[in-house]
Parts: sequence; structure tokens; C-alpha cells
Amino acid sequence: MKKFYPYIHLFIWAMVSVLIAQPVFGQSTGTKNNQTPGLYEPRGVKEAYAAGTRSPDGKPGPNYWENHGKYKITIMANPPDRTIRGTEQIVYRNESPNPLPMLIVKLFLNVHRPTATRGTPGGNHMPKTYLNTGIHVDSLAIDGTAQPWREIPYFVTWQPIRLPTPLQPGDSIRIHFSWHYKIAPAKLQRGASQEGIIDPGTYYLAYFYPRVAVYDDYQGWDTTPYTLAQNFYSDFNDYDVTVRVPADYVVWGTGKLTNAADVLSSSALGRYRASFTSDTPLHIATKKQMTTGKITKGNGMNSWHFTAHNIPDVAFGLSNHYNWDGASVIVDSTTERRASVQSAYNDTAADFHRMVHIGRHALNWLSQRWPGVPYPYSKMTIFQGGSGMEYPMMANDESLKNFSLSRSQAEHEISHSYMPFYMGIDETRYGFMDEGWATTFEYLIGRKDLGISKEDSLFLKMRVNIWAHGLTVMPGLKPSPIANLPIITPGDALSSPGFSGAGLSFNEYGKAALGYLAMKDLLGDAIFKKCLQAYMDRWNSKHPSPWDFFYTFDDVSGQNLDWFWRNWFFSHNYIDLAVSDVSKTTKGYAIELNNVGGMDAPVDLKLRFANGNTRIVHKTPAIWKSNQKHATVHIKTNGNLTSLSLDGGIWEDADPSDNNWKAD
Repeated sequence: MKKFYPYIHLFIWAMVSVLIAQPVFGQSTGTKNNQTPGLYEPRGVKEAYAAGTRSPDGKPGPNYWENHGKYKITIMANPPDRTIRGTEQIVYRNESPNPLPMLIVKLFLNVHRPTATRGTPGGNHMPKTYLNTGIHVDSLAIDGTAQPWREIPYFVTWQPIRLPTPLQPGDSIRIHFSWHYKIAPAKLQRGASQEGIIDPGTYYLAYFYPRVAVYDDYQGWDTTPYTLAQNFYSDFNDYDVTVRVPADYVVWGTGKLTNAADVLSSSALGRYRASFTSDTPLHIATKKQMTTGKITKGNGMNSWHFTAHNIPDVAFGLSNHYNWDGASVIVDSTTERRASVQSAYNDTAADFHRMVHIGRHALNWLSQRWPGVPYPYSKMTIFQGGSGMEYPMMANDESLKNFSLSRSQAEHEISHSYMPFYMGIDETRYGFMDEGWATTFEYLIGRKDLGISKEDSLFLKMRVNIWAHGLTVMPGLKPSPIANLPIITPGDALSSPGFSGAGLSFNEYGKAALGYLAMKDLLGDAIFKKCLQAYMDRWNSKHPSPWDFFYTFDDVSGQNLDWFWRNWFFSHNYIDLAVSDVSKTTKGYAIELNNVGGMDAPVDLKLRFANGNTRIVHKTPAIWKSNQKHATVHIKTNGNLTSLSLDGGIWEDADPSDNNWKAD
């Protein structure tokens, strides 16, 4: 028996798969524009076209559907006790055309269990204090009837629940959980600091509740494990959350605080309300006021009540000594709608004393410039925690000694308000659809904040160098094929520990951002923004796939861009251009370029002439459309060219030794 023990989980999973599998689609007959598709398309995408839930022009199909839940949660935290207790009722509605004989429930905090796989460097060798028994489900009831809670140990961070009777299309089910878990100790490492104890009087509550996994139209049930490496995929739900804490604590979180008058002193309440219309940051609470009982009401325990509609998740921070600042900013110039910007932080964090300024600037810039879509929520809180991590209406950011990095980190996490939260992206498999965009917006706003030269330098250092040189920036390492795996590769296949996990980071952050910025360079700002905003208009509050994104850009731009998408997102290419020849012509010069690495990157040709004049000629990725290995650039001039060099800027060349030419 022991000989076969490692394979038992495969047998169990095969049996569960039979139970949860549904005949979602008929036979695939549809392809892009009813022709042979230019891009690889998974079977599920083709079947979605055939079923009419998605369209080859990038639009949701006439039969598009998605499931929803209504979550009513009460959770209690009583520092310094590490035990967090909660109850919830989920009303889950099946909008799919298929009966569901079971549900999949996500239990993300089971990643703390010793048996969980953790796909980060050193993830499977956590300190013992990080490890615990995860979420304990104390009770389960379905439609008011108690049910046994049974876990299949091999799945760890998700579990199937067999229903008494299948949930029919159009019907709802009520699920009741009570549970408890031990919150992670303070600042163990990045994975722990996304949720856990920040200091003895400060907790951050995230991923803390059982939730129904996504069941979608092109992938079915989401059963990918949570390993710390990749992020999440969630339905759009309604939340009603009560957080019970000791009376001297303040709670910040996702959604609207509905009972501020019940938990705040009259003076604090006045400052809190005033911040909603103030352009100037107000100190709602200082450390001294917090620790001397001047901010909150009552004795014993207070209940902080938050509500939020049509969002994919919630998170909450609480502290008995943090400063609390607030202001607001107009995010929709047409309606003059304002959004609240708040920060909560330790008084010793110098960068956080300016965090509301940063938040106001970020929301204004994102709403007006890129993506140029009004911030979709009523508030944003930047909470000083231990990890640069995003949540709906919340950011959990470290305090950094470098203010430029602090600003960049905050702007990056705030950018995630659009992708993935507004757009419902599957971050687990296709994180380049959110991290790549957040990195793109981070770069574009950084050019405004720091200036082009300084931001380009920072972007190259933080987002590009290590991919451009294939990890060779570390002593003793050679260029790694991991660096050049296609961006479209599902993230759950790239999240194993060690440098293999670096492939996930390459694809989702800098590499994807360079691809988006290259498309911006190709189309020009006006058409690029038109395409981006059309994609966001079509797919907000839904679950777009990468193909929905690609084909929306094709549709709105009126161009077949498959050559570009295939090159940047489906290939093993990298950036390495070379000057192969320069020849005199009747009108000037013909400059021959080789695309050694194969990536369709923009490039500047820096020209120097015999009379001392210089000239820069910019070429977009369009030069590679007809031939992705070779391009001829014609330069009109009466002067004598003495030298030229190629400069990719942020599209850094892997081997610049062949980027120069000099006349004999």
C-alpha cells in the first residue's frame, strides 16, 4: 500500500472531477471572424464562442453569464489573542446553464498548513511560527440544514462540497459557515505579511473567510491551489461585513463604513466626515489621540459595519495606535464625484505622513490620464503593513526609506483598483492582465512624478534588467530559458519555487508592461486609449480572458494585430536588435536591422553626421510586421552619415555590442 500511497490523491481527484465536471458547451464551431484563428486559442475559448458566451470580436456574447454571491460576515479579532473567529451566510446564485451538484470552496489561509505547497523561494521551508493548522470550519449548514464538513487533505486551499440536491440554473442556495484560525505572526516574510500581525496592536485581515470559487463559462470551476506565488480569481459579490474589535481599536477596510457615528467620538466623527470634501489632508486621529481614548466610543467591544456592492473581495486593517489621515479628490470631472483617500500608519513611518497626498495624486491621474476611466469606488485606504499588496479599496504597503519607491509602490497598488478588481481578471492563470497593467500605469505616472529620464532609469532597474539579461545579473548565472517562456503561459504553471518562479515575475510585470507600452507606441496614444477604454467598458464587472483583450484591440483599432500579440505574448522571443549593414542610396541611407532576439520592439536610431549634426529617428514595432527577423530603415538626408547607434530605451537590448556602426 505504501508503494502506491503518493498516487491516491490522483485517484481521488479523478473521482471529484467526474462529479464536478459539467457539459458546459457543445462542439466548437466558431473561430475569430469565422476563419482560421491567427492566435492559439484554448479549447475552452473556442467552445465559449460556439456557445455564444463570448464573441471573436472581443465582446461578451449574447449568452454571457457569471455567478454571484451575497456574503454576510461577522468576524471578531481581540488582540493580542491570535485567534480570529467568524460566521457567515452566503447566498450563492447559479446563473450558469448547468446544474451544479457540488461547489468548490476556497480556504486561502490553509496555505499556512505544513502540507500546503508554497511556490515562492523558500516557501516550503517556512519558520515554524508561520505554520499552523489553517482555517478550522466549526460548522456548515446548507439551506438551514446542518451538514458534515469533510476535507480531502490533498487539496488544502480548496475543498469540494457535495450539495444535497444539485443547484439548478437560476436558483440560489444559502450556505452558513462558522470558522476560526490563528492569524500569522508579525512580518515573517512577504507571504505572511499580506495578512497577519503587523505589530502587537495592529492586525491585517485578508483572505480570512471561506468563499465559493469561480465557476465560469470557459474554464469551469477554479481549482488552482493558492501557493503564495500567484494571486487570485474571484466572482463579483455583495458584502455585508461586521468587524468586532476592542473598543480602543479603529478598523479600516473595503466598503462603506455605515455606522461611523456609533463607533467614533463626536470630534473624530466630525474630522472623518469633513475629510470627504477636503482637498487638504486632515488628521482624523493621531497616535496620542488614539492611545488616550479620544477617537472611539464605548468599552468592551465595538462593531464596525461595512458594506460593498459588486466587488471581488474584502480586507480590513485594525490598530489601537495608528495615525489616521483623510482627504478626497474629484475622480469624475463630468459629475464632480469625489472619492475618499485615507491612510493609516505608525507615526514613525515618515513616508506615510505624505501618503494621502500620494493617493490623491494617483486617483486623479488614473482617472484623468491612464487609463482615463473614473476611479470606480468611493474610497481608497493605504494601510501601513508588511507587504506591497492590493485589495479592493485597500493597499497594504511597507514603509520604505526611499520616498520615490514608496510613491511608486503606492501608485502600483492603487492602479490595481482597475485590474484586477474592476475587471474581474483571473490573476491566478493570467496575472499579466493585471500586474502588467499596474506596472504600465506605474511607469506612466512615474514619468509625470519623476521626469522621463529618472523614471526610465528606475523602470529599467526594477522591471526590465533581470529579464533582459536572463538572470545573468547574478554572479555565475547564464541566460535562462525560463526568462523567455511565453507571457500567455498560465501562471499556475510558472509558480514553482526558486528561479523557476522568476518566470512568473518576468511574464506578469515588466515583460508584459513592455508589451503593452510597445502596443501604445505602435497605435499611438489616441487609438491605444480608445482600445483600452473599450476593453474596460465591455468587460468591467465580468471575467475577461486574454483573447477578449486581444480581440477587442483588433476590433476597435480596425487592425489585425495578431502578428504583434503572437510575437509578444505567445513567443519565446526576447529583445536583441543589431545593425547588419548601412548603404548609401540616392536619397540618403538604407539601414539594415536584424531582429536577433525576435521581439518586435520599438527602437531609436541615433544618427551622427560629418557636419556634427545629430538626429534621432524613432521606429515603432510596425517595422517588424512584414518580416520579424529583418527590417530596412530608409533615412532621407543630404548629409554624410558617420555613425549610428540603436537605443531601445526601456526596451533594453540583451546584447548591445552589435548596436553600433561607423563609416570606414
